[in-house]
Amino acid sequence: MIDPEPDGERLQKVLARIGVGSRRTNEILIAEGRVRVNGKVAILGARVDPDSDEIEVDGAILTTLPDVVCYLLNKPAGVITTASDPQGRPTVVEIVPDSPRVFPVGRLDLETEGLLLLTNDGGLTHRLTHPSFGIEKEYLAHVIGKPSRSAIRQLREGIELDDGLTAPATVAAVGDEGLKITIHEGRNRQVRRMCEAVGHPVVRLVRTRIGPLVDTRLQPGSWRPLTQEELLSLQRAVSRA
Repeated sequence: MIDPEPDGERLQKVLARIGVGSRRTNEILIAEGRVRVNGKVAILGARVDPDSDEIEVDGAILTTLPDVVCYLLNKPAGVITTASDPQGRPTVVEIVPDSPRVFPVGRLDLETEGLLLLTNDGGLTHRLTHPSFGIEKEYLAHVIGKPSRSAIRQLREGIELDDGLTAPATVAAVGDEGLKITIHEGRNRQVRRMCEAVGHPVVRLVRTRIGPLVDTRLQPGSWRPLTQEELLSLQRAVSRA
């Protein structure tokens, strides 16, 4: 267990400042052994340096630096998922504030819509995009034609693409020409290629969920900062993966 240090800021105060809970709630979390500092279980009275110490709650690594931000954007069609574009097309970075500078987490192709994260937290970006963490992404695909049971079964079991067999996916029919598809890989244009491979090209594709994050009220082209509760749920998701 980590002992109290004479210098630094009280741990429960740091947790309260970044929005984990009230000081009293955080004292309970610490007393229950659910908080770790630099890999060791913390005790009440512990002091930490939020600029250098790694703090975990329930296995989720928290971001404590004051200039770290994470935005949730509902990307509209026709906007490219890059920080800049030599062809002069509008980019997702132009929609959110200029400072601090952020970068998109993963990619949505030009015509794909829906939820996209942008952040300057390199560690979180790595955990969300690295295949070993397997964070789920859910899409609503409007396709040409009504997919048969056989086509849906193929999508669920895996499709042989030019870059290899896809991992099993969760797939359900939505109406006559819609599919709800959940994957945990991040291949280029993967959902579009999967649907085309079973004979149902995509005419519109919308990402509706990233891990635990869903927001049905966020309008296309709008963005907002993640709440601390959402950040914590996201950190927990990548910690369990």
